[in-house]
Amino acid sequence: MSIIADAQGYFDQLVTWATAGLSGDEILLATFDGEATDFIRFNNGEIRQAGSVQQATMSLDLIEGSRHTEGSVVLARDVAVDQQRVGQLISQLRDQRRLVSEDPFLLFNTQVQSSEPTGGNALPTPEDALGDIRDAAGSSDLVGIYAAGDTSNGFANSLGQRNWHQTAMFNLDWSFYLRADKAAKNLYAGFTWDDAAFAQKVDWSRRQLAVLEREPIDLEPGHYRTYLAPAAIQELVDLWSWGGFGEKSHRTKQTPLLKMVTDGATLSSEVRISEDTAGGVAPNFQESGFLRPDEVVLVDGGRYHDTLVSPRSAREYGVETNGASSWEAPDSLAMASGSIPTANTVEELATGLYVGNLWYTNFSDRSACRTTGMTRFATFWAEGGEITAPVNVMRFDDTPYSLLGDKLVGLTDEADVILDSSTYEQRSTVSFRLPGALVEEMAFTL
Repeated sequence: MSIIADAQGYFDQLVTWATAGLSGDEILLATFDGEATDFIRFNNGEIRQAGSVQQATMSLDLIEGSRHTEGSVVLARDVAVDQQRVGQLISQLRDQRRLVSEDPFLLFNTQVQSSEPTGGNALPTPEDALGDIRDAAGSSDLVGIYAAGDTSNGFANSLGQRNWHQTAMFNLDWSFYLRADKAAKNLYAGFTWDDAAFAQKVDWSRRQLAVLEREPIDLEPGHYRTYLAPAAIQELVDLWSWGGFGEKSHRTKQTPLLKMVTDGATLSSEVRISEDTAGGVAPNFQESGFLRPDEVVLVDGGRYHDTLVSPRSAREYGVETNGASSWEAPDSLAMASGSIPTANTVEELATGLYVGNLWYTNFSDRSACRTTGMTRFATFWAEGGEITAPVNVMRFDDTPYSLLGDKLVGLTDEADVILDSSTYEQRSTVSFRLPGALVEEMAFTL
């Protein structure tokens, strides 16, 4: 299923046509965002909704000197219609530009750096995926959504630069539901479907489901030895990325990782965090035409190493951009694996809390990166290397300097690919590659 037949050529055709209509010293920047997604929604192990989404959007930035205006149109995949829409948008942007002030931090790529890496498609057919998922459900109440297909991103400008990125990915976000608020949640996402890997995840969820049948226990507030599964780690690092790694937030001292910048605070020497564009889903270029390196190391050996620098921050602070988006947050965040055998995480935990998921995470003290939130979906108590009982919901309040710092026992030797399942406007291309973490003490307050 294609977004538009020869979407890359179609995008180039539209930009070339629009470029011919520019006047004076105008420069046009254009981006393309498209998807072709098959989706299946499950309840009680059966299909409740199935369909497909095909859409594409073209966004424009019309520049003259240091004044510019931006807008976007949904493409109809009809040349005449889309040329009319693009032409009308350019006319509107030209009118609006007369009214805006000069932008002192405007910076865009004027060196033509074209590229067209395209990922292969090793996804199962919807029918094959459906068969595997229904077989996995068996008699259990499997609830969730499977989404798979291509995403395409493009950049072009009137200077002749052309960039294209296309990748195929799948994301199965599901739970085995028991009753009331009891469910064993799991994720399986990636670029190539692996029956053995999926079966392993299903087996673990079934083990959790069996324990959920037991009477839950209440734990008193306190500090507990804890294993945080990759999905729980994702909730934490996603929050810490809100300004945590951006050049502007560091310069303005608004980063939640301020102690790492100003006080020399460190994480465990085992922790290495990077923007891993080469291993992610997001394109290796951004909306102003700058290319992204394969990797930007953000934390190395537990120490702050580098920031994500957008073109605007580069102009404002007189530094080089490394192709970060305007919001300067990671799109392809990766944390290096450790040495704890992933298959033996409960045994390594021995006695303590097994936390599969967190939610409602937020800062209780942003400048100290102190984070609070709730446990969710099948948090268990473990005794003697076995999960023994579900644990009722608890609230935590802790910091990365503890969880990934002096209280970190170690990270698992395998990392999960976690794709952002959000579909606001279109399917997200944000991804994570994260291990689980065993922590000697995690602070629970309620």
